[in-house]
Amino acid sequence: VQGTGGSSAVSKCSAAARGYIQDRFLRLLVGRRRRRAPLVHRGYYIRARAVGHCVQDFLLKTQSRPRTQIVSLGAGFDSLYFRLKDIGLLHHTVVYEVDFPNVACQKATLIKRTKELSALVGDTGGEGLGVTTFSGEDYKLLGVDLSELSELERALEEAGLDNEIPTLFIAEVVLTYMENSRSDALIQWAAEHFSQACFLLYEQMHPEDPFGRVMQQHFSQMNSALNSLARYPDGEAQQMRFFEKGWTECNVMDMNEFFTCCIPEDEQQRMQALEPFDEYEEWHLKCSHYFVLTASKGMEPSWTPLLSNMTVPHRDGPVRTAGSITAVACPMHSEVSGLRRYGHHSVLLKPNVILTTGGFGEEDGHHCRMRNFHVLIKHAGCWKAGYVKKENPDKRWDGRLYHTVSCLSNSLALVVGGRTSPSSAGLGMLWLKFPETWNASEPDDVTVELVSLQPAAEPAALRWRHSTTEVIFKGEKYLFLYGGRSAIEPVLGDWCFLHAQELSCVVIPVEGPVPESRHSHSACSWKGGVLIAGGLGAAEQPLGSVFFLRELERGFQWQTVETHPPLSPRYSHTAHVHDGKLLLVGGVWIHSSSVPGVTVIDLITGLCLDYTINVEHLEWPLMLHNHSSVFLPNEKELLLIGGGGNCFSFGTHLNPEPVLLSLSDILASH
Repeated sequence: VQGTGGSSAVSKCSAAARGYIQDRFLRLLVGRRRRRAPLVHRGYYIRARAVGHCVQDFLLKTQSRPRTQIVSLGAGFDSLYFRLKDIGLLHHTVVYEVDFPNVACQKATLIKRTKELSALVGDTGGEGLGVTTFSGEDYKLLGVDLSELSELERALEEAGLDNEIPTLFIAEVVLTYMENSRSDALIQWAAEHFSQACFLLYEQMHPEDPFGRVMQQHFSQMNSALNSLARYPDGEAQQMRFFEKGWTECNVMDMNEFFTCCIPEDEQQRMQALEPFDEYEEWHLKCSHYFVLTASKGMEPSWTPLLSNMTVPHRDGPVRTAGSITAVACPMHSEVSGLRRYGHHSVLLKPNVILTTGGFGEEDGHHCRMRNFHVLIKHAGCWKAGYVKKENPDKRWDGRLYHTVSCLSNSLALVVGGRTSPSSAGLGMLWLKFPETWNASEPDDVTVELVSLQPAAEPAALRWRHSTTEVIFKGEKYLFLYGGRSAIEPVLGDWCFLHAQELSCVVIPVEGPVPESRHSHSACSWKGGVLIAGGLGAAEQPLGSVFFLRELERGFQWQTVETHPPLSPRYSHTAHVHDGKLLLVGGVWIHSSSVPGVTVIDLITGLCLDYTINVEHLEWPLMLHNHSSVFLPNEKELLLIGGGGNCFSFGTHLNPEPVLLSLSDILASH
C-alpha cells in the first residue's frame, strides 16, 4: 500500500514536468524520476484538478473565519501544503498530514534537508514529541497507522487539532486500502467529533465491468486490494455511506462529469494539446472509474463545490434494455495468438473468409504493432485460423493502426489511411492483391501481394480513425472517405469521393446540413449511400447523431436520422446494416454506468433498442472498443475479433479470442 503512494508521486511529478499541473515542489519530494505515458499524465491531471478545486473552494468559503484546518489522511509525498502556502492561501489554516510512521519520517527528513521546503514551513522544533515527525507553525506531520482510530485521535489531539473550527478531511485513494469496518469508523468519527466538518474523497468505482475487472486485478496483484469496491461499487452507494455515517450534505461526480462541468473550456483545450494523444477510449474509461465526493455537516454557508450548472447530460443509471444477447467463444480449430489486438481492421473477403490486418497486439509473447495478416476460414461449422503468406516478402506491411480496408472484388482490397504513432503523419493507400482463383478451405493457402500506390495517391487518405464506405453514383462505384483525425487536426469533418477504378478524388455535389466533425464513428453502405453513427467530436465528447448520405440525381444529400429514444452518444463501436436495421456493436459512452452492448435502430421507424451482452460463458473481461466485427448474414451471427487497449496504469488488456453473438432472436423480433 505504501508503494502505491510512491508510484503515484512519481506519476504526478512526471505530469508536472510536462506542464499538466503547476507544481514546483513535487520534484523536491520525489527522489526518482520517470517519464510516464500521456494517458497516465491525463489521469493524474484530472485527479489533481478535482482535489485542488475542492480544497480551494473550502478555503475560499471559510476565509472569513478566524481559524480553519485541513487533515490530509494518507498524505504520502503530496505537496499540497507547500503549494497552498506558496500562493498565500494558508493565512489562518493549519495543515495536518498523517501517514505510516516510516513514510512520515522519510518526508520529515526530506523537508529538513531541502532549503526551499523548510524555509516555507519554518521549523518550530516540535518534532520528536510522540508521533509528530515534523512540526511548523501551520504544518504538522504525524506518523500513525490510519486504521488505528484511537491512536489517530490521540495523535491529532496532541498535535493541536481543534474539533470546534471548520475542518476539511482529505482522503485521496487511501480509505479503499483499509478494511471497510475501519474506514467506515473513520468517516463516522470525523462526522461525530467535529462540529463543522467537510470530507473530500477521491477513489475508484464500478468494479464489475470489463475495465473495472482489469483495474481490480491490477491492485490485487500489487498486494493492495481495493476493499471499498465490493460494498460501495458506485457513487450512489458512497453517498449513502456518508449519509449513514452522519454527514448531512453529500455530492459525488465521476471524472468525466468533473472534466466537462468543472474545468473551463480553454483549460480543457490547453491540456488536450500538451502531448500527441490517441487513447481516448481508455481516458474516458479511466475517468468513469474514479469519482470525487464531497460531504459536509454543520457548515454555514453549506459547502458544495461539486454542484455544477450541469450543462452536460447527467449520468444516468444503466441504459434501459430490451433484452440480452449471449456471447460465446468462437469454435476454433487452432490456437490464434494473432487475433489478440486492437485498432485493427477485419473484412469479409468472400463468404466464410475473413481477413484481419494491422493494429497493436500480441505476437510471439510480446506486444507490438502487428505485421502479419491474419485469415479466418469457416469450414464444416468451425473456424480455422492462419497467417497470410506475402508474395513479395521484401515489401513490408508498415504495422499501421486505425486504417480501413475495402474489398473491391474477390481478389482486390484497398487499404486507406492509418497511423504508426500519433505524432507521425497518417499513411496513404495500399492495394492488397489476392490470387484470382483460390480455393479457400485452408488458411495457409492464402497469399497476398502488397502494392503501393505511387505516390500514396490522394492526400485525403492521410488520416486515421476515419471511415471508407462504398457508395453508388450514376451506376459507378465510389469510396466515400469521411472524418477521422490527422497529426495536425484532432478531428476532421471533411470527405472525398474516391473513384473505385482510378482512385482519384471526384467532386460530387453534396447538399443538406453538414454533420459535425468526428472520428471513431461507424459508417455502413445502405441504399447506395452511407449511414454515419456516433463518433468522438471536437471537444473529445461522444456524439449521438445518426446521418444518412442519400443519393439524389445530381449528387448526394445529408439527412438526419431521428432515433427515439435518442441514441446514447458513443464512439469506437462497429456497425452493420441488415434488413432495414442498423446494428451498433460495443464502443465507449460516458453517460451511463453500464457498458454498451448491441443497439438496434429501425431505419424506417427510428425506434432505438439497446441489448446488453451476457458474458457469463466467457472466462475473461470482454472489452468492446477498438475491436472489429463481421456480420455473417446466413447465420445471422456477429463475429467479434480483438478489442481492448492500455487500461491506464493497470496494464494492457486484449480480448484473447474471437467471440460469436447470435442475433437471430433479436432480428426476428423487430
